[in-house]
Amino acid sequence: MNANKLFTGLNQNQVEAVKSTEGFVRIIAGAGSGKTRVLVNRYAYIVEHLGMNPSNILCVTFTNRAAREMKSRIQRLLTLEPVNDFICTYHGFCVKILREDIFKLDYPKSFSIIDTEDQKTILREVYENLKIKSTDITFKNAIKGIQEYKKTSPYIPNYIIPSTSIEHEKEKKLIVKIILEYIKIQKKNYALDFQDLIFFALYILETNSDVLKKWQSKLFYIMVDETQDNSITQWKLLDLLAGIHKNVFIVGDPDQSIYEWRGAIPNYLVDFDNSHSPCATIILDQNYRSTEKILNIANSIIVNNKIRISKDMFTENRILSKVIHYHAKSENEESKWVVQQIKTRFGNGGNLNDFAILYRASFISRPFEQAFIESEIPYVIYGGIRFFERKEVKDALAYLKLIALGDDLSFLRIINTPRRKLGKVFINKIRELANHENSSFYEALKNHITEKELSRENAFSFLNMIEFFREKSKSLRISDLLQLVLEESLLLNSIRLDGDDDRLENLEELMQSIKNYEISNINEEEIPLVQYLQDIALYTNIDYKKDTNYVKLMTIHQSKGMEFNIVFVVGMSEGIFPNHRSIRERKQAALEEERRLAYVAITRAEKELFLTESEGFSYVTGNKYPSRFIFEIKQGLLDVEGNLSQEIIKGGKDLIKTSDIQLLHTEKRLNSPDIVKHPVFGQGIIRAVITVENPHYEIFFIGINLIKPISLDYTDLEVVEKNDLFSIASVVSEAMMENNPYLTFELAIFLYFLVDGKKHIAFLDSKKFDSLEMLLKTIFFNEENNLNMNQIREFSHFRFEAYKDFEKRTENAETFFKISAKYINLLLTVSIEKKEYFSGELENIPESIKSKIIENKYTDLIYFVFIEGVLGSF
Repeated sequence: MNANKLFTGLNQNQVEAVKSTEGFVRIIAGAGSGKTRVLVNRYAYIVEHLGMNPSNILCVTFTNRAAREMKSRIQRLLTLEPVNDFICTYHGFCVKILREDIFKLDYPKSFSIIDTEDQKTILREVYENLKIKSTDITFKNAIKGIQEYKKTSPYIPNYIIPSTSIEHEKEKKLIVKIILEYIKIQKKNYALDFQDLIFFALYILETNSDVLKKWQSKLFYIMVDETQDNSITQWKLLDLLAGIHKNVFIVGDPDQSIYEWRGAIPNYLVDFDNSHSPCATIILDQNYRSTEKILNIANSIIVNNKIRISKDMFTENRILSKVIHYHAKSENEESKWVVQQIKTRFGNGGNLNDFAILYRASFISRPFEQAFIESEIPYVIYGGIRFFERKEVKDALAYLKLIALGDDLSFLRIINTPRRKLGKVFINKIRELANHENSSFYEALKNHITEKELSRENAFSFLNMIEFFREKSKSLRISDLLQLVLEESLLLNSIRLDGDDDRLENLEELMQSIKNYEISNINEEEIPLVQYLQDIALYTNIDYKKDTNYVKLMTIHQSKGMEFNIVFVVGMSEGIFPNHRSIRERKQAALEEERRLAYVAITRAEKELFLTESEGFSYVTGNKYPSRFIFEIKQGLLDVEGNLSQEIIKGGKDLIKTSDIQLLHTEKRLNSPDIVKHPVFGQGIIRAVITVENPHYEIFFIGINLIKPISLDYTDLEVVEKNDLFSIASVVSEAMMENNPYLTFELAIFLYFLVDGKKHIAFLDSKKFDSLEMLLKTIFFNEENNLNMNQIREFSHFRFEAYKDFEKRTENAETFFKISAKYINLLLTVSIEKKEYFSGELENIPESIKSKIIENKYTDLIYFVFIEGVLGSF
């Protein structure tokens, strides 16, 4: 293939991204900027132009649908090589690792993958074993506890590896008993939930150098899409896999990170260039989807976020369009107005597929559904029960799992599906035998079927049927086996008798999906049933949505990755969107994520955008007022319809102000490196403000020489005035005497804030300098009055970082640096005799910089600051 064909139609930044194949490359891809095309063309470029084999390229996406689309597009571009299975999701790739290497944990390759419903089945077994009820703790809370436990504890080395055992008798907390019993049953059935897939793979890689080296050596190039949604574990897996070749190409947009509530860390993408150096950053800021006005509205909202990489999306699409904000008197009026807009446009030759209704929470859809029904407009709600979580589908797959794996979860699900009158006493007897013999339930039934308590006609029939299916599975295709199972088990007949056409259609869809799976793997001699069951467990609801001529209703989360000609973002009331409950739980981090949700919703629109909200009563805020996101849009961009009075506007802004005080504690928000005093721990320096998951200040307390996390909600921190040199000098002095390892950093930041660009003249007070000069001399000189070179080097580095930060906020950075350098000169008064320490370094300074230094009579220490820290920036 002519490599130039891969660049046809790409803009300059896209071409640069495709050609950037070596080292760490970060692509900040704004909404509608053609990132998928860049990923696809880059993959083809590496294969066709560089000559790499696809088996050496890992391309990770976040959904199976996206992976299939990417694989299909790449396949159409390639002429030399076919694509491979390394275009997949994180979970899909971890399954590939585990298929080869899970034996390191003494697990078989035929491990099973379980979903939420399977987890509930395990919990029923757990509750039965522990003699507890769902009223003691709900399944939802138990699953949440299990997830948190697996994230925060070393459960694999403690309980999974072969030499370990699981005992919970001495545990006092009920939730811990449940968790351990759950893991015990999992281990017995070789069952992995979705968390386990990544945690198991990561543990094997970290503890087996041969396995790690094998995968690192194989993966010459790693490409990852949607990295703003990566969790800490996924970032860790990515870094491990890239350990040898270090060719990592990440694509993402911090402005579209909307899954922080479930573990995504947008900060990692923002800071990637600092943690992976050297790193090239390319910004894709040309939008090919939306009109200019829609983009300007999105930009004017998202610019208020702090955790982002600055970019202003632009477009060459000059179509003139209005963006309407409609304010209604009630929810019914709002929904009827939206329906009327759709009817008008549909009547003028539109297509119902052009329209999408997006909302923050599912309950908002009710009045709109009612309005569509009354108007006889077909609509579909995205986000119902997932295809593979529907009862009839799970029942059918449970038969296949029992045939292939003989696991207890599938046994319990289908032993009475359809009904066989094998009740609780029968099941409990099997459970007792299985626990006593450490066998599966199916094996216990098989071994004791002739015993009085188990010898029942329906039990014999069930056992013979499964054995018959197992024999047939050796020769039949999976689709043919499923057809046999559905007929012989009477599962299909029981659904027919119910007259439920939807359930029959779901089983037909399952059969078709298996046939498609067999066709897509036609090159393999035979497809093991276990492999199919593992792969099918990775599928999601979105993979099985059919395109129909309906208006689409969905949450904003579900709209990610989609685009529509005409978008209505409805229910935009303060408290609902942004969601005040989320903000109350996660403070500023949640507010920024809510704003990113607004950005995602708005950028789904191609041609027309409507933002709607209504008056009325809200259980969250009382009276309803427009969302703050509407107020953040620049004046002149919105056309307002409806009676939006000044009283409503004032009420909305007052609500926002009050909510910020209540939810964010904005009047008490502190920042690094504020000096604070704690009533118990004494004086300290705020090192960081953590806003994800458990929001807190990270404070180094001088007296106890420890860092402690202090909640952002804590109100008894007293701020020590930065301008009080004696107070700050006291803090630094105490840190020095405690031999604090963070001393140099704190001192550098301390000096930075002394010279803040505005108040430096006020600091030129010789009496204050006298005491401070002695303090700083003590820090930078040793007992022989010689410079401490390590301290100086550390100081130089952090001093430069502080300078760069200030440079962003001052119009005259050079003047600032001169003043700051002169200030350090006054503080340290380094003698001319110390020149020998720097004579060898001076030769490397460019003449332009050297002349500035000499002209301003900077000291030898400032020479060193330039050499160690600043030189690289000129």
